[in-house]
Amino acid sequence: MNSKMSVKKSSGFTLIELVIVVVILGFLAVTAIPKFLDLTEQAKQANIEGMAGGFATGISLARAQWEAEGRPNDGGDPKLNFTIYDGTTVYLTVEVINSVRPGYMLGTTAASTIANVNCLQVWNAVFQQPPSASALTTDLTVTSDVDYFVSQDTSTDLCHYYLKATLARSTTDSNKYIDPDNSTEIGNSFTYNPANSSVTVHISN
Repeated sequence: MNSKMSVKKSSGFTLIELVIVVVILGFLAVTAIPKFLDLTEQAKQANIEGMAGGFATGISLARAQWEAEGRPNDGGDPKLNFTIYDGTTVYLTVEVINSVRPGYMLGTTAASTIANVNCLQVWNAVFQQPPSASALTTDLTVTSDVDYFVSQDTSTDLCHYYLKATLARSTTDSNKYIDPDNSTEIGNSFTYNPANSSVTVHISN
């Protein structure tokens, strides 16, 4: 008996099939990329909100410790309120009727008024292992290893803490971020008011 063997020819994708695959990939890209970008923005928002929450907790803990110790001060004139918080001596606000409440962190340099607050010192004192931060505009670059930009508004005595990655890029130099100049409308940030310990989150991205 003669046996016949049938051989099937292998064939690639037809043009129609390739077009369909490309259309499907395009559709997935159009729907998935915006969701991915949205998740990135949500992560940046969660970052600043988490840092603000931890910061506010640290400020409250330092004040509670000062209260528990009997409100120590150096006895000078003017008197300087202080406490040793997590091994670091931090100076705290002195009460000014109707404007400043006592016991809120001003920094590690001797100070008594909110005009003398050192925002970067407060940042480094509040957190046990603080994310890298700088008050230098020269660190407002993509290549710097700084995560947060710190600035102080001398007109309001507020401390501003910006997540650097959310700031606007310079149109003339893609490696540089624009100095937010204490604006709460630029980037994701939070402010600290040493007069009453309020911490306010600002989301603009």
